[in-house]
Amino acid sequence: MADISSFGNNSAVVLGPLTANPEKLLRHAASTATENTKIEKSSKDFESILLGSWLQQAEQSFGSLPGEDADEDADTGKDQFQGIAMQALGASLTASGGVGIAKMIAKNLHKAEDARVDPAAKTFPAHTK
Repeated sequence: MADISSFGNNSAVVLGPLTANPEKLLRHAASTATENTKIEKSSKDFESILLGSWLQQAEQSFGSLPGEDADEDADTGKDQFQGIAMQALGASLTASGGVGIAKMIAKNLHKAEDARVDPAAKTFPAHTK
């Protein structure tokens, strides 16, 4: 008859095929939450920077009249402050929902992370009619 203390040793054998390395699986579950947070933050940061850059370029393009003489007495830090203001505006736009760039980037990064973590999982394209 089997000793009760041997049941602890057999559990690893029984669960072996199902979970090759339980510690590794727990680590993946914890890192997935961390990775999700990183993906969401980085995609929002990217959209914020991109929107700020677009706004800054638009402000430079449309902020002055064609043929206007540059004022020599103008503030030398004007361009820097406007750049900071446009980056802040881009961050505000992103924080309030953005234009959807962060969502698209995050979606693709999540797919790439899922494929990296579980290479056996296959993603098939959705059928469209």
